[in-house]
Amino acid sequence: MDIGSQHPRIGGGKVRELYDAGEDRLLIVTTDRISAFDIVLPASVPRKGEVLTQITAWWLERLAEISPNHLITAAPGEIIREVPGLESVVERYPYATMLVRRTRPVPIECVVRGYLSGSAWGEYRESGTLAGEPLPEGLIESGRLEPPIFSPATKAEEGHDENITFTEVVERVGLETALALRDRSLALYSRAREIAEGTGLIIADTKFEFGHLEDGDLILIDEVLTPDSSRFWPLEGYAPGRPQPSFDKQPVRDHLEGLAERGLWSKSEPGPELPEEVVLATSERYLELFERLVGMTLDEWEADRYGG
Repeated sequence: MDIGSQHPRIGGGKVRELYDAGEDRLLIVTTDRISAFDIVLPASVPRKGEVLTQITAWWLERLAEISPNHLITAAPGEIIREVPGLESVVERYPYATMLVRRTRPVPIECVVRGYLSGSAWGEYRESGTLAGEPLPEGLIESGRLEPPIFSPATKAEEGHDENITFTEVVERVGLETALALRDRSLALYSRAREIAEGTGLIIADTKFEFGHLEDGDLILIDEVLTPDSSRFWPLEGYAPGRPQPSFDKQPVRDHLEGLAERGLWSKSEPGPELPEEVVLATSERYLELFERLVGMTLDEWEADRYGG
């Protein structure tokens, strides 16, 4: 949706749309689109955009003492008052929009791993390394890493991000910025892990993104500690040495892997339609994570927070 020259759409990705909100501000819209294997699928997951937006807003409040961030407001009424002319966008996605400060994004994915899982476990099992750097012997799948590991990656416009070493981060952005990215990411993760454990959740890993304001200040941007950017596990039943159940789009990935194994999809465009039960199961996981983390349902949160 492009609403004209006053506040044009200026970009977007698999899930998000960006609008020029004037005065060095952006409007970020998080849609219900879902992607897997770097392909946007035809189906949408009900309320996914709301969950990602409101979890981000919840976290940014709790982590502001560790890092300043780009959020101005996620309240629909405040956004409309701040940026007349964006009403049609906000009214279409009332709880899935954020008005934020514009920055120059740093082209590094700041991944922090607190547990050995996913692709990190795969690399360690094969070579004993993570992003080419050696890890201690004897680690097991889903095992807790102490201390957590800063595992940066490049930001790919298309396809998969590529893990890089800290030395490569220094080469790309300079020592001062590289140290700030590493130290702040680890501090954010440590605090978030503590908060999450108090709600019965484990944050196995996550990624942060940062940007520079015009004055050079480095601030936290984009989505923060959502089920799309992080791996959340239930604390009950956690048992290292095997994969853990997670609150994310795993039902979608499982379905697509099944299609691929049967030769019904080649993991390329176009993405297949999803059965209704897979869509609903995925939506329920997002909503359950929100309730467990925040302590109230998404509807209760929006009513309490915004009078919705």
